[in-house]
Amino acid sequence: MLQKLDRLKESPSQTAGPYVHIGLTPNFSGIGGVFPSDLGQQIAGPGALGTRITITGRVLDGTGTPLRDALLELWQADSAGRYAGQEGADPEVSSWGRCATDMETGVYTFETVKPGPVPTHMGGLMAPHVSLWIVARGINLGLSTRAYFDDEDNSADPVLARIEHQVRVPTLIAKGDGAGTYTFDIHLQGPNESIFFDL
Repeated sequence: MLQKLDRLKESPSQTAGPYVHIGLTPNFSGIGGVFPSDLGQQIAGPGALGTRITITGRVLDGTGTPLRDALLELWQADSAGRYAGQEGADPEVSSWGRCATDMETGVYTFETVKPGPVPTHMGGLMAPHVSLWIVARGINLGLSTRAYFDDEDNSADPVLARIEHQVRVPTLIAKGDGAGTYTFDIHLQGPNESIFFDL
């Protein structure tokens, strides 16, 4: 006997499993012929203005173990602080990238150009940064965070200034090696838990 429902019920949420990689990074998953290369693989074309950088790191669980099946997306401005689609934006910078972590090491890597300071709607500037979105098995809703750069002046950034527990701001700072590579580990839990934003 069928029951009449007065309202629709929410479907149960599910964590991101292997289908995330199959659907979003088919070439990475060994499925050829869908796209010539996985979408989001190139953020900055060969003619992009600015300094070439690499952002790399791992997504770590509460025990410090790397998640080897995570997938990250990145959003950023070009070297002049403009996003793709804005007037005057660098046409060689898509402002978006996608990367799966290495299934053996759990390391992710983005090759791009260093973003410039981004104007706010209130007339100030946000320090150069990239925004990251993380999904993986065990994460019901994607997590959003930011990576700022340790060789920039982040002191006047309005987002960092609003963080209540300033002692945790270092979890948002990528560490550079002086040669264009920045390491940014994302801690899901534990004493070094990264700051995540409710967007």
